[in-house]
Amino acid sequence: MANSIRNWEADQKADRQTGKNQPKPDIKYVSAFRALSAFAKPHKWSFMLIFFCTLLAIAAELLQPYLVKVIIDDHLMAGKGEYSAIIGIGALYLGLAAMSLLFTYLQNNMLQYTGQSIVAKVRKQLFEHISKLSMSYFDRTSSGSLITHVSSDTESLNQLFSQVLMSVLRDGMTLVIIIFLMFQLDVQLALYCLLLLPIIAGIAIGFRSYMRRTYQRARTQLSRLIAFTAENLAGMNLIQAFHQEKEQQREFTERNEGYFRANMKEVKTQVWFRCSFDILSNLSIAFVTWLGGMAVLNKQIEFGVLYAFITYIRLFFQPLNTITQQWNTLQSATVAVTRIWGIFALKPEVENKAKPRALAKAQVRGDIEFDHVVFGYGEHAPVIRDLSLRIRAGERIGIVGTTGAGKSSLISLLCRFYDVRSGGVRIDGMDVRDMEQSQLHRIVGLVQQEPYLYSGSVLDNVRLFDTDIDEDTVIEACRLVGADAIIQRMSDGYNTRLSERGSGLSAGERQLISFARIIVFQPKILILDEATANLDSYSEQLLEQALAIVSKGRTTIIIAHRLSTVMKADRIIVMRKGAIAEQGTHSELVRRHGYYEELYRHSRGKVFA
Repeated sequence: MANSIRNWEADQKADRQTGKNQPKPDIKYVSAFRALSAFAKPHKWSFMLIFFCTLLAIAAELLQPYLVKVIIDDHLMAGKGEYSAIIGIGALYLGLAAMSLLFTYLQNNMLQYTGQSIVAKVRKQLFEHISKLSMSYFDRTSSGSLITHVSSDTESLNQLFSQVLMSVLRDGMTLVIIIFLMFQLDVQLALYCLLLLPIIAGIAIGFRSYMRRTYQRARTQLSRLIAFTAENLAGMNLIQAFHQEKEQQREFTERNEGYFRANMKEVKTQVWFRCSFDILSNLSIAFVTWLGGMAVLNKQIEFGVLYAFITYIRLFFQPLNTITQQWNTLQSATVAVTRIWGIFALKPEVENKAKPRALAKAQVRGDIEFDHVVFGYGEHAPVIRDLSLRIRAGERIGIVGTTGAGKSSLISLLCRFYDVRSGGVRIDGMDVRDMEQSQLHRIVGLVQQEPYLYSGSVLDNVRLFDTDIDEDTVIEACRLVGADAIIQRMSDGYNTRLSERGSGLSAGERQLISFARIIVFQPKILILDEATANLDSYSEQLLEQALAIVSKGRTTIIIAHRLSTVMKADRIIVMRKGAIAEQGTHSELVRRHGYYEELYRHSRGKVFA
């Protein structure tokens, strides 16, 4: 993978230096396919064996008409009664047929295995690369688009090997061998047949641009349909809650009909293209039959030669038709490869330094400092303006404020999902930009409003599939946060399979599992990002008890949706328009009669926004 990415980047750098990065799609395609060759290089011996098997399979198939020609001219037309020779040629004919079948089978299987291996590796490393990109990339890229890249684009890449490459190998060699055999039979008749090539090329060129446009329209419509479907399925609860089923169905129908129309136009183009080739094929056979028949009558060629020519001209159009039909598949693969390597070429905006500083987890105290931090998303105006804040190790901090005040942005900077524009965020005096990200995320534990659960057992969801963590550790963690009794009531206990997002569990039960993760992984800093926002009062009480356990000995930051959640905090930070408006204990802030007291007065008995 590293080599392929380096090759891609080297190509891009070389293109920029030589001025080749002008808007020429061909350059991008060549660079992408050159990068793909890095994945194919380890399989070079497999491809050589595939080529050898293909050559033997085609040669065995195309020698069969030549054997029939020998029987006709040298035995039947010559009036020889050598039945043993005819039987011998017939046995050889059957042997060639069996040989063609065997090597075709081997070639197909080896090509499919090699192609699938390459595509599987590309798909695996594409997913790994996407998972390493910065959060800013996911902010501007829809999940439907990424699903298309990982599924549809890699499937198009699969078709490049299973269809296009097979066609180029087999059909290309078939054409070369047919032309060679034609010239061996009769040079003059072979030259007449080659007059068809300019006509074939003209038809192919005439249809190519139109077929490309129809194909691209169909693929664009399909991509929009997939993206729309993925996003709707992800937000189905919201659609049903606001009775938007009819509106979404209407929009889906529009996209579906758009794809149907584009797809039908593509199909019609392909049908016309195939019909043109069929007509040309029949006319060519008639032309060869007429020319060859005249030559046979004038005793210029033998009848067996005419038979072989007619067979070869019929076989000549089959690979041509197949190759031209693969044009759309090649276009799809070309676009897919370019898009895939476009993602591979992306670098995370948040990266580790060349030599990150090590910070032993056991030595981490949990001191946090925001030093004159300025931050904004993209080129937009800053959402945090010159913010300075010091949080002592073991302190329990509450952060409150209205929507857009910058609460979650502050936490994203501490987790280093984004980098500050200026200033610094430090843990125990070390800037988070100097740390390795994997180490930082072991130090900082995050519990969000919607805890994500994976398809898998309860055990694996608590330890996040880390088999180094034994079952006893997981059970003890769940017991401490109060989740053990709930899990034991499940059908298979800790081996109970959970569906995607933990459907079947209440919001409070899902949060208890996420709290158990904190116990298991033991981060030094704990962040709760509105973790109790969607809970009823009973579930919130359970989580308060669990929070008292998991926050013990840890620096804890609580972003509050309910003021009642942070009233017992050691200190409450009140944020307003990206800055700290007030800070202090609950009683101190209420006595000041400031912005917090206003929020507190409005939140009594209800949730503030």
